[in-house]
Amino acid sequence: MSEGVLETAREWLAQDPDEATRAELSDLISRAEGGDSAATADLHDRFDTRLAFGTAGLRGALGAGSNRMNRVLVSQAAAGFAAYLRDRAGAETPSIVIGYDGRRNSDVFARDSAEIFAGAGLRAILLPRLLPTPVLAFAVRHLGASAGVMVTASHNPPDDNGYKVYLGGDDDGAQIVSPADAEIAARIDEVAARADLGSIPRSDDYEVADESVVDAYVTGTAVVAPAPAGAAGLNWVYTAMHGVGYETLSRVLETAGYPAPTVVAAQIEPDGRFPTVAFPNPEEPGAMDLAFETARGADAELIIANDPDADRLAVAIPDAAAPGGWHRLTGNEVGLLLGWRAARTATSGTLACSLVSSPGLQTIAEHYGLDFTATLTGFKWISRAPGLVYGFEEALGYLVNPGTVRDKDGISAAVAILGLVAEAREEGRTLGDLLDESAATFGHFASGQVSLRVDDVSVIGRIMTALRAAPPASIGSVAVERMEDLLTAPEGSPRGDVLRLWLEDGSRVIVRPSGTEPKLKAYLDVRGESAEDAAARLSGVDAGVRAVLDAAQA
Repeated sequence: MSEGVLETAREWLAQDPDEATRAELSDLISRAEGGDSAATADLHDRFDTRLAFGTAGLRGALGAGSNRMNRVLVSQAAAGFAAYLRDRAGAETPSIVIGYDGRRNSDVFARDSAEIFAGAGLRAILLPRLLPTPVLAFAVRHLGASAGVMVTASHNPPDDNGYKVYLGGDDDGAQIVSPADAEIAARIDEVAARADLGSIPRSDDYEVADESVVDAYVTGTAVVAPAPAGAAGLNWVYTAMHGVGYETLSRVLETAGYPAPTVVAAQIEPDGRFPTVAFPNPEEPGAMDLAFETARGADAELIIANDPDADRLAVAIPDAAAPGGWHRLTGNEVGLLLGWRAARTATSGTLACSLVSSPGLQTIAEHYGLDFTATLTGFKWISRAPGLVYGFEEALGYLVNPGTVRDKDGISAAVAILGLVAEAREEGRTLGDLLDESAATFGHFASGQVSLRVDDVSVIGRIMTALRAAPPASIGSVAVERMEDLLTAPEGSPRGDVLRLWLEDGSRVIVRPSGTEPKLKAYLDVRGESAEDAAARLSGVDAGVRAVLDAAQA
């Protein structure tokens, strides 16, 4: 029996205000004291490390312990962040906006945070109810706040929650980047080391924002694409994926003049249990099955889905060749359509995407004489592209209105897609026709992804080391022309644990560890003379990458 971990667990239990996690931890301690090796191992997993605070804030499984999301950890994070903001503000009084979604304990974590921010002397403003992440990102700028916190785990598994952090001022309401993450983490560690929960000052003297904040977001989003005449009679389906998107989206639709959708009734209300999906991410197999079923019953023209906090967007269109008659577009397909839309109306500025997203966006930018920037993954980087008029990443994230929100926004992206669909309908065309026109104009781009999920994250590091030590000479039958290691990228270029391989036929493979999951990801991009040629090239690259990763793992 490990006395050290037992003592740590008892100290944690003594300050935990949550009945559920107290009961959970008490049971584990009792079982470990009785010699239960599984309970002891569980305690080590919960307390031997601490949930790391990084540029994505905090994200992890709910439960008791320093390596879980719970009221103790969140309170320490809030106190540490408050100390960081006070240091940063100097003589000024910092202000902070707090939002939360419909996941389990999101509201509790948000109110704990508001009380602790207020107790630290900050002006704390809690959003009036559970709302999408883009509303919080908007509110930071709209209210001129020093910072923002959104309690959400986005599209993570049901048992997760998280703490997403934004900075105002010079950061203009964007997510934090280095070195702010390390500075905030150090402050949180100081709080955790010196104070138990009872000694952290709290106050109920925080504000609750009125509806004018949400009203302003709705107005600012509706103008992204006011409904043209072709919107009349549009028959479409929407799912919120058990998240918080629909209330806000429905108000935007009414303001912009679009017809209401047929909703996926079983998924339209917020429900942190996510009872109809194993994984509440529209990209995951099976997640949109109910939407496809609803669309077949409604004979719909289009499906739009948000993820649970409505910062991502998925789109599906009828396809007789697809299983069930519906085809979900890839993030790159939607991203290039929206990039084309933005480029047609921009007279100057930058189109930006993450470096793992389709190179087709650069082709569009060059076609229209616009600047192009490829950034590291995440909207914390995309949103900071100079002169940004549009940004996207292949993981269903789109920023169509950077003047309003400095983060991906699945609601404004939904309105932009509806605008494209409605304009096409005026000409007797469909979204599928727009995809064909885009390919004919800019090239037949195709993208794919190979993901290797591991139980031991050290495996990922070993594979990356092996690839660096012995770069592959070819991917399948196509020779590798060059490999770039972004750990050693030139000053001013994106730097990170990323390998970028260029093949002789112009194809591209990018390999990197996932930032949020125990996965190694390879992103595949090809350009063909036709759709069939692109598909064939992609198939060859896919098989080749799998063989290379298998060899590196071995």
